Amino acid sequence: MHSDFLVIGAGVAGLRAAIELAAAGGVLVVAKESLRESSSEYAQGGIAVALSDDDEVSLHEQDTLYAGDGLCDPAAVRTLVEEGPAAIQELIEWGAEFDREGTRLAFTREAAHSRNRILHAHGDSTGQEIARTLYRKAASLGNVTFRSYAATTDLLLEPGAAGARLYHAAAQRFETVTARAVLLATGGLGCVFLNTTNPDVATGDGVAMAYRAGADISDLEFVQFHPTALHVAGAPCFLLSEALRGEGATLRNLAGERFMERYHELGELAPRDVVARAIVAEMSRTGAAQVWLDLTHREPGFAQARFPRISDTCLRYGIDLERQPVPVAPAAHYAMGGVWTDLEGRTSVDRLFAAGEVAATGVHGANRLASNSLLEGVVFGARAGRAMREAPPAVADLPAPDPATSYEPAADSSYRRIAWEKCGIVRDAEGLREACRQLEPLASSNPALVALLIARCALARRESRGAHFRTDRPEKRPEFARHSVVRKGAEVAFR
Repeated sequence: MHSDFLVIGAGVAGLRAAIELAAAGGVLVVAKESLRESSSEYAQGGIAVALSDDDEVSLHEQDTLYAGDGLCDPAAVRTLVEEGPAAIQELIEWGAEFDREGTRLAFTREAAHSRNRILHAHGDSTGQEIARTLYRKAASLGNVTFRSYAATTDLLLEPGAAGARLYHAAAQRFETVTARAVLLATGGLGCVFLNTTNPDVATGDGVAMAYRAGADISDLEFVQFHPTALHVAGAPCFLLSEALRGEGATLRNLAGERFMERYHELGELAPRDVVARAIVAEMSRTGAAQVWLDLTHREPGFAQARFPRISDTCLRYGIDLERQPVPVAPAAHYAMGGVWTDLEGRTSVDRLFAAGEVAATGVHGANRLASNSLLEGVVFGARAGRAMREAPPAVADLPAPDPATSYEPAADSSYRRIAWEKCGIVRDAEGLREACRQLEPLASSNPALVALLIARCALARRESRGAHFRTDRPEKRPEFARHSVVRKGAEVAFR
């Protein structure tokens, strides 16, 4: 079939792009599973924006650059923070219901922010509310069509044409879609790791397909591990939002002692990579499998009112957030790197665009500032949509999918343990080389290929910076204040 524009992924970035594209032609939005299953739906903490009376765009810019540890693209950061306020106002006009104090928007604070600038919705369901708003807006536009349970298996790209191959699980059939331009908005890669806060669909498909299509992949070694995921036998690694610590929750070790002050002057509100490594250090020192997140000092009813979704989930697994500390441990959460793009979402391959977590815009550098991810999806999804409208009609035939490089299901999931143990929060050259050796035979599947690329990029970056920490190279080195780039058939380079 043919559509003027193909959007792969139905999270915040994909939906925002679809809205922008609708006036320029037919838009097909495809989702790997249901339209509601994306990382956007699970984003609890909020969306960061400089809209409060005591905040400034320049302060949001400064905080983002600081968190990125020398690797943010200043132009990308400036674009994010300057276009953010208007993007939020647009969401409100489209019906987004952010929490308020009276008639005024309610702002809270998260780690490494110098001001209260985090908007939230329904306490801890911000991503769900933004996705709901954008889906309703996109669905109201006649040119936008949705297709669920359609997994994209291959990108089909030529200098004068674009498209993709889809697999419809229910009908057990393949379908080729041609388009003027294709947007990758496939989200993250957390499920490459054994422990992750991401939904099951976040297997890095967009990165793997773009790599196989010859696109530049950048900064893939920078994977953010969220410090506080629920750690209860039989429970998923449910994210316990950074906003909990923003509201005063403390971290305690096996002996009940607060420990973050020993690791960073900001304590529990230190950058995520610092907190995650501190927790790993305390777990190792005390021989525990978890630490404790404690909100019991807050007034009765606070946790349920401010964090209803988190409170209900904890109760489901026998933890009363208001009466007892919650066992937590780090888990893979967010990819700062991905498919390289410019500020308009263009990749290094003609007619292929990317936005959201799958893209490496340079906004996040070596470590994402909390709650900038939803803002990036909205701002850069819109920018990619506007740029895609300029794509000319197709003037070439698409190649048939190459069976030798087509997607294969990951029958062997050992890659997840390899990635967790050797490419996780703490790395070293020996472990990364072993990871490469073990992952190469598995790399016919998307997630195993992504794990291999992470290992290769982490091995090439011979320093520690942001979320990338190597015990054998613990220092930050000025010669690596550059972005890693890897493409099919080439070694990892830096630019």
